[in-house]
Amino acid sequence: MASVTELDELRLLVVVDNETDTLSSIDAGVPQIPEAMHLVGRTESTREIDGAPCKVLFDRLCCAGHGFSVLVTGRKGDETHSMLFDVGPYGDLWKDNASRLDIDLATIEVIFLSHWHFDHSGALPAVVAVVADARRRAGVDAPLVVDLHPDRPDQRGIKHPLGMFLMLAPEPRFEDIEAAGGRIAKHAEAHAMCNGFFFGSGEIPRVTDYETGLLGHHTFVDDKAIPDPLILDERYLAAHVRGRGVTVLSACSHAGVVNAALAAKAAFADVAVDTVLGGYHLSGKGMEERIPATVRDLGGRVDPRVVAPGHCTGWRAKAALAQAFAPGRYGPSVVGSLYVLAAE
Repeated sequence: MASVTELDELRLLVVVDNETDTLSSIDAGVPQIPEAMHLVGRTESTREIDGAPCKVLFDRLCCAGHGFSVLVTGRKGDETHSMLFDVGPYGDLWKDNASRLDIDLATIEVIFLSHWHFDHSGALPAVVAVVADARRRAGVDAPLVVDLHPDRPDQRGIKHPLGMFLMLAPEPRFEDIEAAGGRIAKHAEAHAMCNGFFFGSGEIPRVTDYETGLLGHHTFVDDKAIPDPLILDERYLAAHVRGRGVTVLSACSHAGVVNAALAAKAAFADVAVDTVLGGYHLSGKGMEERIPATVRDLGGRVDPRVVAPGHCTGWRAKAALAQAFAPGRYGPSVVGSLYVLAAE
């Protein structure tokens, strides 16, 4: 059972995602703010015409890239804690987007890695270095904690039906992360973080009969390619907002987004599920066969307030989810988007 604080507010700021879209309207009831709208509030006017201020925004928008990273900030009364959920693949992409989003790097206390895949982990040394440096310059004594699953592979990839391996880049090494200024905390089991504000899962139970992992996936250790469709090091992140329920961040959902959400419901004593944010990994010919069952069980077994698919979900699954949950419960993840979940 998760033992965490009921928050007054939870903010989720998407720093890296595959898509950018600041123009689409947001349905009533979806607690999502497009990138341009929260950029307006921190942008000075360049001039005034007919009494209307002019603000230049479209040279300050974030860039999309294949990966995922979310800044997670919780508040309880006057106490606030912030952490990162994944960092995406490239240090320059993360740092550029963080600058455009005016993120106070010194406030980041923990970096939590959902699983060892380069599009989530590749930027770790660069991001750890810049955050640790910001904390030092701000006079923060506590070290930056980098929360990792201990079962680090050397590399991972997918065996294509044509016979070749489509490889991710090698994973960052523990020693490189430490050299960048991070204090590594290895966790295979569920645990709380940031004074109990956030909950990191352990291994996600596989309870559905169709969420059977990533087809063709292999883990590489030394020169051995090991079939590894289940990717058991994957973990979700969760937080509980008073009156709204538990929000689940599932970066790639290799365990299945339904499995991850059901696990969170069980961990939080079956409280309601609020927002399910992240990659649902329903893209690719074999994975797309799971779309109907996933949409059915998200609606029938999980029943979240908001589905927020992004990253590796795929356009076919997004279209099916929009058909089922819009209007009012569909707010897809895009880079720069901000979700503000306030207690009720």
